Amino acid sequence: MRVPLSIMALLAALASTAPAPAPASAEGGPAWDACVGLTSTPDERVTACSSVIETKSETGRRLAGAYCNRGHGLTEKRELDAALSDLDEAVRLDPAYACAYNNRGRVYSFKRDYDRAIADYDEAIKLDPSLALAYSNRGESRFNKGDLDGAIADFDAAIKRDPNYATAYANRGFVYARKHDTAHALADHTMRIKLAPDLLAYIDRGNVYRDNEQLDRAAADYGDAIRIAPTDARGWRNRGMIRLFQGDNKGGLADYDKALQYDPSDVFSWSNRGQARLRLGDKQGAIADFRKALELRPGLPVAHDALRKLGAL
Repeated sequence: MRVPLSIMALLAALASTAPAPAPASAEGGPAWDACVGLTSTPDERVTACSSVIETKSETGRRLAGAYCNRGHGLTEKRELDAALSDLDEAVRLDPAYACAYNNRGRVYSFKRDYDRAIADYDEAIKLDPSLALAYSNRGESRFNKGDLDGAIADFDAAIKRDPNYATAYANRGFVYARKHDTAHALADHTMRIKLAPDLLAYIDRGNVYRDNEQLDRAAADYGDAIRIAPTDARGWRNRGMIRLFQGDNKGGLADYDKALQYDPSDVFSWSNRGQARLRLGDKQGAIADFRKALELRPGLPVAHDALRKLGAL
């Protein structure tokens, strides 16, 4: 039985995680540095920016920057209402500050209020036409509204302003794949891999190869994802799916064993491993895996139908 392509697809998330820059200065101290630092975690950013705000150590644009960056940290923590309050305050303090509009646009995007998000990105771009991040983020919202051509135009603009912007290539490649423009999608994901060869870069290019039935190349990319992040289940379960497509049931079983070792909550890995076991003649093992899949997601059609055919319901 062929495992459906759709059940294991891991598609790129169209979202930028870096904040727009807050104003820099030679002064400030450790709290300010952590508040505006690009390597700060969301928790570190919120704590540091809160210290800057509460001690009233900054005024003007720098105070707006503290609210802007705390709003970013809260956005990453998905505390969206608190983030929106901070970003509204940043806009109030400095209405000409592109950071605040860009980061507030992201909050509206997470709230799926794409029109407000686009309006904020428009304002950020008006204030700072060089801000590649705002173009990329606006492209995300346009994509989510179904405007694929508008999204591509924004990603083009982001890349023009920052030719090394890996996220913009990733996002544009994702949209090209949605438009079934395989050549451009692969070119963008290949450039993304050149700039930032991380796990998702290889998985996303592998997905394009998979969807175009270039299974050997897909398996190679998923293998690179495994090499980069051997304890992340995503590379294993994607390659396992390809191996099942190719009839390599032992290889598929081995990959799903690894996938479930690192992510035992993934319902489709249980179901697909059940398929591999069934093909290899391990009926009881298959039944156990399908039952586990149903335990995790009651009513899952592929597992329910398999158990019914095996007389195990």
